[in-house]
Amino acid sequence: MHNEFTAIIEKDENWFIAYCAELPGANGQGKTKEQCLKSLSEAIELILEDRRQDSFRAIPPDAFSEMVAIG
Repeated sequence: MHNEFTAIIEKDENWFIAYCAELPGANGQGKTKEQCLKSLSEAIELILEDRRQDSFRAIPPDAFSEMVAIG
């Protein structure tokens, strides 16, 4: 699945700091912009996977699921 998110990037002395506008709590940092974006990307993946697993715990046993594509 392909998703795109907005990275807000700031420079703080020798570090790049980023957060995701659409996903509160997703943050990244790095000495280079590339490292920062990779760190943010990994944080987004972890948060989405955690939220996905958490939501599946509440599904009733008689329910079913299907994939829905967006974009």
